Amino acid sequence: MFKSPRGTRDFYPEEMRVRNWLFDNFKAAAKSFGFEEYDAPILETEELYIRKQGEEITQQLYNFEDKGGRKVTLRPEMTPSLARMVLAKANTLPMPLKWYSIPQCWRYERMQRGRLREHYQWNMDIWGSEGAEAEVELLCAMVNFFQRIGIDSNQVGIKVNNRKLLQNVLESAGINEDQFAPVCIIIDKIDKIPKEVVEEQLTELGLNSETIKLIQSTLALKDLKSLNEVLGEDNPALNELNQVWTLAKSYGITEWLEFDASVVRGLAYYTGTVFEAFDRNGTLRAICGGGRYDSLLSTFGGADIPACGFGFGDVVIMELLSDLDLIPELPSGIDDIVFAFNEDLRDAAMQVANRLRSNGRSVDLILEERKMKWVFKHAERSQAKTLVMITPNEWEQGKVRIKNLENKTEIDLDLEEL
Repeated sequence: MFKSPRGTRDFYPEEMRVRNWLFDNFKAAAKSFGFEEYDAPILETEELYIRKQGEEITQQLYNFEDKGGRKVTLRPEMTPSLARMVLAKANTLPMPLKWYSIPQCWRYERMQRGRLREHYQWNMDIWGSEGAEAEVELLCAMVNFFQRIGIDSNQVGIKVNNRKLLQNVLESAGINEDQFAPVCIIIDKIDKIPKEVVEEQLTELGLNSETIKLIQSTLALKDLKSLNEVLGEDNPALNELNQVWTLAKSYGITEWLEFDASVVRGLAYYTGTVFEAFDRNGTLRAICGGGRYDSLLSTFGGADIPACGFGFGDVVIMELLSDLDLIPELPSGIDDIVFAFNEDLRDAAMQVANRLRSNGRSVDLILEERKMKWVFKHAERSQAKTLVMITPNEWEQGKVRIKNLENKTEIDLDLEEL
């Protein structure tokens, strides 16, 4: 018996309805904030994703050589594709850009709850805006989506930090810029691997015990007020964080936010404010995450443009919705089922179905002869609204019989009245 490849999913119609519902809410949230949709090939050049900082993502590529000997990969994330697209038209694109997409992404990784080898990821990105207004716009769009699907701030929170905070601390300890990204990649694994392993990996990077203790004390900070008292008003990272909270207050979303110095995100290209949403019960991995990445284009040989964005996978949020019993029961979307009582009335049934469809109805025409009992079971299974029956006596009079499947009433209508 054939099975789908390990770590992938089949979507049967009832599952596809839920997926479409989720994606529709992704799109509605994005559009309500004035974002435009874009897309890119699922197949990209391997070079686009090869980086030297030791990120997990570069070790999880579904990569291969095509028949022309070119090294290609299924995309593991969308941001480099977006950067490639922006770089190609950087001089002609009107800034700021507010774009979104829902790409399918592939990573060859160890599977666990909330993590498969393929997933869909809602991406929202803003290019050409330097201020914290861009990050807060993204945070508010994220909250907007949660509210659309019935989730509130008692169930989900958003941890916010600024990578410059840790960078400043490490610079004061003599850690150079080249070491900073690898340190962040290790710190991002704190919740996934034992503390001793984290310390061992940091030691392998050349950090001494005093620096590691400094990092640990910094990551333990959870209070923005105390941080202000310790660092004062001249710290640029702290100023950016304070601005995020000030703007978030204007948007009315501060109850969703909490400061957490341990959030650094594992991708090396982040440069400033970073954030990730989490379930407050603590049973799932991060729901989504993102941040500012102002220096990405220069890694591809272009001139940098300030940018920030987030990725929001479909797997974890569906796990959370299941836990909260918030996955809706969705009908098939069929309005009418048209059924001809015998073969001689098949042409009439096609005429009726065509008339209904031309008026915007979703119509399922029964294609073969069936008993009435089967038709009713099919109508119930399909969750259709009405059953349109083409019967000999009524058709001779130019009428069809309509059964309302919700209240079980029946009426005869002239064909012209359909």
